Amino acid sequence: MQAIFEPIFHVVYLTTVISLGITMIRKSKNNKYFKLFGYMSFLLGLGDAFHLIPRIYALLTTGLEANAAALGFGKFITSITMTIFYVILYKIWGLRFNIKNSKVLDTSIYVLAIIRIALCFFPQNQWLSYYPPVIWGIYRNIPFTIMGITMIYIIYREAAKNEDKDYKYMALAVFLSFALYTPVVLWANANKLIGMLMIPKTLAYVWVVLIGYKQFKSSLVENNFTANI
Repeated sequence: MQAIFEPIFHVVYLTTVISLGITMIRKSKNNKYFKLFGYMSFLLGLGDAFHLIPRIYALLTTGLEANAAALGFGKFITSITMTIFYVILYKIWGLRFNIKNSKVLDTSIYVLAIIRIALCFFPQNQWLSYYPPVIWGIYRNIPFTIMGITMIYIIYREAAKNEDKDYKYMALAVFLSFALYTPVVLWANANKLIGMLMIPKTLAYVWVVLIGYKQFKSSLVENNFTANI
């Protein structure tokens, strides 16, 4: 069942986020807000493809353990691109709410991102092993989790202040992504079924992209209406 459902899910997911990303990049013209949403969506799909395409191949052929090196390298790439994903989301948040004079917050997000990426390069992560050490999964996810908690807080804070329903949902989507990812980091090595939580976690990221795409489509309709007046 997994060998049928999971590859279909991954193909639909990658096709969706990459296509939406390209669409927003191409059609947003000089709108920096929507162009960033496009870059973020495209990066999400591109980064995950490094892990999901080998996973699809493994599920359909010789199995996950036999393809541990390719899967591990994919996880390494995805770990880096997901960190950049949140940096872009932070920039999008700043544009959405016209945030000024946020040097301390800027520095915090960038430093956490740099630390997270640097930790990913340590050989102790043993990315190419099918059973990498859990402790290093925890180490590299500490700054990432702090980034996530910060993003949840600031997104919801500004959404509540500005009565922005879309960004309240976005804060919820980010919260769900981390809530679903944490058990995978801690216990997926011991119980591979816990790894299935990555599917709803992935859907939480799709939700973030769809929030931006909905706003993008609305802006196109408004611009066309204005042009026709």
